[in-house]
Amino acid sequence: MPSTRQILFAISSISFALIAVALYLQHIQDMMPCPLCVIQRYMFLAIGVCTLVAAISGKVREGSILALLAAIGGLVTVGKHLYVIANPGFSCGIDPMETFLNKIPTAEYLPWLFRANGLCEGATDSLLGLAIPQWSAVWFVILTLLLVFVLLRKKPA
Repeated sequence: MPSTRQILFAISSISFALIAVALYLQHIQDMMPCPLCVIQRYMFLAIGVCTLVAAISGKVREGSILALLAAIGGLVTVGKHLYVIANPGFSCGIDPMETFLNKIPTAEYLPWLFRANGLCEGATDSLLGLAIPQWSAVWFVILTLLLVFVLLRKKPA
């Protein structure tokens, strides 16, 4: 059975790998991220950072709780994204959320990672049979379950 620390490193690695896949899709496949995609990136990044810090520092409970909050935030965001895709008339395109996200310092200093330029309802391109937001939902569920497992685990870190 893997140690709690190993699980936290795995969660962190998965989260950072998902950000790398998002960057590949954006810069190589020309899939522009929408505001909800960018929020999901922030959530994956938060999960990765929190679990990495928890694994390194030994503050497993605190880091896991923060990562779990980010995972739940990601689930809510991807839920809205899937709703937008299922209801094409409901759009989050050029709206105050996009303007707000693009004014955040991280979007201004790292536009290649955090600038929202796409339409949420247009995120229907598939990868291995699922749309990108569906893949996000799958990974947020997996990461949430792993974090709950870490928090409920009786073994010491």
